[in-house]
Amino acid sequence: MAQIEAEVFQNENRSNWLRMRTLVVLRWFAIAGQIGAVLAALYIYNLTLEVGLIAVVIGAPILVNLFSVFLYPENRRLSESEADLLIGFDLVQLGFLLYLTGGLNNPFALLILAPITVASTILPLRSSLILGGMALVVVTVLRFFNIPIMTENGAPLLLPEIFVFGFWLSLVIGVVFVGIYARQVTQETLSMGEALVATQMALAREQKLTDLGGVVAAAAHELGTPLATIKLVSSELMDELESGSDLQDDAKLIRDQADRCRDILRSMGRAGKEDHLLRQAPIETVVREASEPHLDRGKVVDIETLPPENGPVRQPDIFRRPEVIHGLRNLVQNAVDFAHATVRIEISWSDTIISVRISDDGSGFPQSVLGRIGDPFMRRRRLSETRSQRPGYEGMGLGLFIAKTLLERSGATLGFANGGARALSGLRGGAIVSVQWPRPAIEAGAETSRGALGQNTPIT
Repeated sequence: MAQIEAEVFQNENRSNWLRMRTLVVLRWFAIAGQIGAVLAALYIYNLTLEVGLIAVVIGAPILVNLFSVFLYPENRRLSESEADLLIGFDLVQLGFLLYLTGGLNNPFALLILAPITVASTILPLRSSLILGGMALVVVTVLRFFNIPIMTENGAPLLLPEIFVFGFWLSLVIGVVFVGIYARQVTQETLSMGEALVATQMALAREQKLTDLGGVVAAAAHELGTPLATIKLVSSELMDELESGSDLQDDAKLIRDQADRCRDILRSMGRAGKEDHLLRQAPIETVVREASEPHLDRGKVVDIETLPPENGPVRQPDIFRRPEVIHGLRNLVQNAVDFAHATVRIEISWSDTIISVRISDDGSGFPQSVLGRIGDPFMRRRRLSETRSQRPGYEGMGLGLFIAKTLLERSGATLGFANGGARALSGLRGGAIVSVQWPRPAIEAGAETSRGALGQNTPIT
């Protein structure tokens, strides 16, 4: 799991998502709007403006765009410093333009929120805070310093002081609120998207292992008879050949190598169950297979079946789906990681459901995240206690998300809870995870789980 997280999250710099062409196009739209607003003020409303200075301020982004188009390819991705510089330039340019056109008396001062929204969406927190601070400084400066717009009669266009103060306060609140809101929504969308990518990677990896193991299992099944024949014939040759001769040693070597081939195929085939006979298995067998990598990690993993008192006693056979195995394996891994000594896995079923309950004797889920378990937190664990429990591992909260996503994909419903207080120590009980499937969702039908299965499919 740590390897999958590293593959997905090895690059935490998000600024290189932004292409130079995107900022250039947005800036052209802004320039067109600024020119249109100035022309409307001059020729429709007959207002008096500092046209020369305004032309210089509007011309600056035009030059920046032209240099960007000719010096850089359209698909160039911006680094964090380049994105900071360009968005900061847009912010300062807009501030100068507002200074020349009435400051906060100009209703277009609201556009100061646009660069902050872009920065909060694509830039790291440090850059977003710097640009947000710049925006607050620009708004505050415009509150007190600006060149008023004059009417054709020479009267300045000024709002009442209380309205200017209210507009300044609303812009300050807007910069803070829009920045936080845009960043939070983007973070959640990003976290979910990256976590789903990690889930697909985990499922694809499990599917590849299953497919590879299936080829090995089928090969082991098909080669069993030829290897047994080679071993039998070589043993007979050893009995007939002269003791100590080179031919007898060769026959013995042939027999030993046949045994070695059998052992290799057997060990390689443990991960693959695509033989027709093993495409489905009893629920306990599947749970044991999912738990196998964590059975020898120094914790006791107790797997117990609890047949119903009134209902079918025989264990249901289920399909060996990669998402079921990988999801259960992640849950068992989490329980073993945080258990003090024991992990208990209870398997039960009824006429309508199949249930797996995984509990441990650890400290349980933190109350602060209990209601959000299964969401991709994407935060590195920094607590020394957690690092001591999982040495060499710095997860980002993906394990339970992947397990929950894969198991829900198979039709399961998951529940997370903590056990009660332990009587002797007074400590809180461990974590409890329950997984329930409707029987039709994963159960292999009687016609496929029992009876003749036919020959294995040839490997082509």
